[in-house]
Amino acid sequence: MNYEEILAEATRALAALNTNLIPVLELHRPTSIQYAVQLAKVISKLSPLLGNMIEFSTIDVLNRQNWNNQGIWVRQDPGFPDALFQSNTIIPNPGIEIKAWFPFATEITARFKDSIRIFEHDNINVALIAWLPEHVIWGEPQIIDVLVVSGRSIAEARDNHYHNPPDYIVFEPENTEDRTVNLQQTNTNGYKIQGTRAQQNQAIEIVNSWGVNGRVYSPSPEYQAQLRTLLGQFTYRLDTNYAKIDRIEHVEIEAFKSRVLNTQFNGRTIRQWSRILSSNNQQLLEDALRPLI
Repeated sequence: MNYEEILAEATRALAALNTNLIPVLELHRPTSIQYAVQLAKVISKLSPLLGNMIEFSTIDVLNRQNWNNQGIWVRQDPGFPDALFQSNTIIPNPGIEIKAWFPFATEITARFKDSIRIFEHDNINVALIAWLPEHVIWGEPQIIDVLVVSGRSIAEARDNHYHNPPDYIVFEPENTEDRTVNLQQTNTNGYKIQGTRAQQNQAIEIVNSWGVNGRVYSPSPEYQAQLRTLLGQFTYRLDTNYAKIDRIEHVEIEAFKSRVLNTQFNGRTIRQWSRILSSNNQQLLEDALRPLI
């Protein structure tokens, strides 16, 4: 097997998890409607914990497959990607970055800031795993749907979506290859131009002077140096919302999100449940939760 075959088999294994229960934790059934209402208001706070536990479980799922004794999946914490197929014979090692999504949240809050340079060999996929408690607010975590896509495709979509010099520029991390692993930088960052209209027009003239490819994103040192001249001459602010997966307009991710939110779940679509649970209408919430307890 080569790394492409390893990734393809891992993708099939993860896709097969659709609708599976994950026995990592169980929320007890509410004993009253008052308890159910309070649980509905705080259920999203469990998302980070259960997201991590889903990552642990995913590694176990991958290691149940037959890899012909060529390697083993390990979780990297910290590290990228979350799951790495450690092997002395499969080079480069394939990997999967795991992003758990709790669809009752307002958006897919996970970020994807890793430099496109990491995906040179396209050996890292990203798994988006949508999950909810099996009875909306109680029970075991249930996987609703799974999407596995190329990490490189997400990085490309992100860079193409955000990068628009001089108004918005995406910076590659500094070259830190000589540092120890824990000090190496792999994340890109986005910056939004500030200043007066005259200053912004001046920045536009500079970018226009770069030629037809001046606004086409590139991680090359030469292009990054050009971008840094803008940062040196004009005022930019760091965009703290940069690289949220929900905002990069990746075609497959957008289709996945729509599919999940329109999935029927305990008598309603997930989108409908999300609106009910976030509603200030107490009677609406109680009427929806009562059949569940």
